[in-house]
Amino acid sequence: MITLSRRAQQIQPSATLAITAKANQLKAQGVDVIGFGAGEPDFPTPPHIVERAAEALRKGDTRYTSVGGTPALRSAVAAALQRDYGLTYRTAEITASCGAKHTLFNLFLALVDDGDEVIVPAPYWVSYPEQVQVAGGVPVIVSTEEADGFLLRPEALAQALTPRSKALVLNSPSNPTGAMYGRDELAALARVLDDRDVVVVSDDIYHKLTYDGARFVSLLGVAPSLRDRTVIVNGVSKTYAMTGWRIGYAAGPERLIQAMEDLQSQSTSNPTSFAQAGAVEALSGPQACVGEMVAAFDERRRLLVAGLDALPGVRCPLPQGAFYAFPNVSGVYGSVTPSGVEIRNSLTLAAYLLEEAQVAVVPGGPFGADDYIRLSYATSLDNIRKGLGRVAEALGRLRRS
Repeated sequence: MITLSRRAQQIQPSATLAITAKANQLKAQGVDVIGFGAGEPDFPTPPHIVERAAEALRKGDTRYTSVGGTPALRSAVAAALQRDYGLTYRTAEITASCGAKHTLFNLFLALVDDGDEVIVPAPYWVSYPEQVQVAGGVPVIVSTEEADGFLLRPEALAQALTPRSKALVLNSPSNPTGAMYGRDELAALARVLDDRDVVVVSDDIYHKLTYDGARFVSLLGVAPSLRDRTVIVNGVSKTYAMTGWRIGYAAGPERLIQAMEDLQSQSTSNPTSFAQAGAVEALSGPQACVGEMVAAFDERRRLLVAGLDALPGVRCPLPQGAFYAFPNVSGVYGSVTPSGVEIRNSLTLAAYLLEEAQVAVVPGGPFGADDYIRLSYATSLDNIRKGLGRVAEALGRLRRS
């Protein structure tokens, strides 16, 4: 009998991907499932990006490239960082990989030794703690409060820091909450970090998906003194509806970027060659497609949040960015389903909604916030209306124990 490594035995599968797989399985069986689980835009990749990749294929750009991406892609990333962040990076300080998730994986492996602590504010994207643990590190979960906008408070950060602290993860706009850090909040965190040798992992994958006039603010735009120990992680998947293309990138200190490339050279080698060509077009080509998607997301955001907020036992803050609603559903806990099952937590509620209402949501427990569930509004207005109706009916069938 094969004995798995401790690493393989400890890691948990992605809750978001598991929900999506279950929903797809039911759909394949003919069940009409409304899916709020997937963390990807439902729009097609813009045509000019597709054509650029197709052109690369026709030209025969189907061979290995440099491990960390073609010169054209690195230059396009550098130009985008200058345009969007006002920051100048040399191409030696930039590397590309097979999606931002892969970028983060390389980063934690290159940075974290056994026992090193990585501070992860909760609610968090489900993969942060798992990746840290795969690298041998210890995720230090610091809870945030809805009343504070789900933002990490500087005093909570200061309390979490220890001599073993190696890194801090900041995700703004956030998955799953949609929360965003402004200049004042970032400046307060920077003051705590100023005299601490802690690397900041700035996951900015949703940085262009913002609403109500809110503008993304980079930590380095507020605290340039942290440049030598900040790594910006981003990609093309969310902004340009390119999730399946698998192109992510990082910008940071050259020594760390080179270590990430060395690791990648022994795993995947380069990102897909013709997908890189598409990413160059996404970053450097027309950007009107982004504004069109944001406008559609905004309409969906308002519809979904208003509908959730009107449900009994549910409270839903309005997210500032990304494309997720993160309602507090703890008011439903303690209820009993028609079959006699008690709704004890986010997992049992998500299971009830999927089985009884054919609505797929993601439980908040794997995000470090069990009083909540996550719903993606990267789906049509019709699906949102239909899904809200089903959820309302399902909750109406619950009875108090």
